[in-house]
Amino acid sequence: MFEDSTILITGGTGSFGNTTLRGLIDKAKEIRIFSRDEKKQNDMRLRYRNEKMKFIIGDIRDYQSVFSACKGVDYVFHAAALKQVPVCEFYPIEAVKTNILGAENLLNAGIENGIKKMVFLSTDKAVYPINAMGMSKAMMEKLVVARVRTMKEGTIVCCTRYGNVMASRGSVIPLFVEQIKRGEPLTITDPEMTRFLMSLDDALDLVKYAFENACSGEIFIHKAPAATVLDLATALLELFEAGNEIKIIGVRHGEKKHETLVTSEEMARAEESEKYFRIKPDYRDLNYGKDKDGLEKEGSYEPYTSFNTKRLNIDEIKEILLRLDYIKQQLS
Repeated sequence: MFEDSTILITGGTGSFGNTTLRGLIDKAKEIRIFSRDEKKQNDMRLRYRNEKMKFIIGDIRDYQSVFSACKGVDYVFHAAALKQVPVCEFYPIEAVKTNILGAENLLNAGIENGIKKMVFLSTDKAVYPINAMGMSKAMMEKLVVARVRTMKEGTIVCCTRYGNVMASRGSVIPLFVEQIKRGEPLTITDPEMTRFLMSLDDALDLVKYAFENACSGEIFIHKAPAATVLDLATALLELFEAGNEIKIIGVRHGEKKHETLVTSEEMARAEESEKYFRIKPDYRDLNYGKDKDGLEKEGSYEPYTSFNTKRLNIDEIKEILLRLDYIKQQLS
């Protein structure tokens, strides 16, 4: 579906944008990288040196720059966001401006420009949110569902939701690796804290699956295994044959002990396949009319969390880590 198409990636200089670019550059006619970081854009320009790539300096908070970037676009990957939980806790209004109002700008600009499909990237922190980052992403999901509820046809808009992407910028794996190399203690928040583990390729596969199968307003979730933070740190120490100490520093601002990808309420109306959950929107109107679409099935359902999903042991974690290009580079 991406053959000879024009693709826009917001926040395209990040880890997800780079992976998406490598996967689609041979198929697409043009890929636009939209972000406000000129240094990272220039680094990408020099790294890839590909005439199919077009770099657009702009801010997702500014409607006019978003609207201009959407002209002539077929498909949109929306990855622009403030993602650091502690930062959003201290500056919540900034999370609102980027993650909520920025998403609204893209929704309006994309629909006005007649874009075929848009996928908005969300996070497990949007489920039962307790921090500003998760709340802002949950509102982004609500914006998408509310907007498409009134659309009869045209642009298809959906969301994907996934957990921690291993070795992505700002994630814990690069932090642990740097601490190992400097001989410093590995700083652990809570040894029993669990997190989903996904690779960038898994995240891209999820988004591609959503592009190929989504109807407007749906949310797609990739099933993922999980690990405790202590086991993850131990696996890295064993891979690097390091003897660093482990230091418990306590939970950071706004952190959960376990993450959730699907609520119990969503599980009641979710469709499950081997690799994914598909959550259909509730299209009932305010008067709860006779339309049964979106009504929950009978029975009680457990949420899908990093505590009750498949738990990886240390050897399994090491096996997954060794598949990551980042870990291969650091070990060599």
